[in-house]
Amino acid sequence: MEKTKILYVEDEPFLGKIVNESLQSRGFEVMMIKDGKDVMEAYSKFQPHICVLDVMLPNIDGFTLGQHIKDISPHQPIIYLTAKNQTEDLVKGFQSGGNDYIKKPFSMEELIIRINNLLRLTQKGNVIKAGKESNFSLGNYTFNPNKYTLQIGNKNRSLSHRETELLKILAENSNHAVQRREILKKIWGDDSFFNSRNLDVYITKLRAYLKEDPQVQIITLKGVGYRFVIDV
Repeated sequence: MEKTKILYVEDEPFLGKIVNESLQSRGFEVMMIKDGKDVMEAYSKFQPHICVLDVMLPNIDGFTLGQHIKDISPHQPIIYLTAKNQTEDLVKGFQSGGNDYIKKPFSMEELIIRINNLLRLTQKGNVIKAGKESNFSLGNYTFNPNKYTLQIGNKNRSLSHRETELLKILAENSNHAVQRREILKKIWGDDSFFNSRNLDVYITKLRAYLKEDPQVQIITLKGVGYRFVIDV
């Protein structure tokens, strides 16, 4: 049985060591990051089931990181950890994509209970991240990211790795704007001009693959990115 993966971001060494070891002793798989600038790369590689983010971090704060993560994966569960106790901080945490908010100091029992409760509430949104075989219903198409296939009727198209990753990002964010910059960084690693042109090519390919169902559209949002729309 696959362990629940937690991306834990904390720059206080002593607290981080205690929480990391405690979570691992409870059967969680933990990736601990200490600097905000390293989080998005770690997130992309680790694909956690839940993120536990300290708010005050070097270089990039937890609230900003939460916003970046939600831009990529709107259903990603996020718990913020903070010593702040002002109402405006609590509001900002939820506005930036947090599902829960724990004030320091906290007990490990409280953290673990909140992690398990949040995972139960968001279980549906974690199907793909858990690595289990699961399909997306995209209008008349069936998309299986684990098998790299896109099917309509009895036609089954094999997709490349990058085609699959791009369609998966769009499908997970149906009817939400997805920023070009976030797509480029997640799939290509940077948002250079060359990679940006590659993204245009892949978008054109996916539109061609999906043209047999006019209800399914990839809409360009100028200056922002894309919105994947399924009309029903």
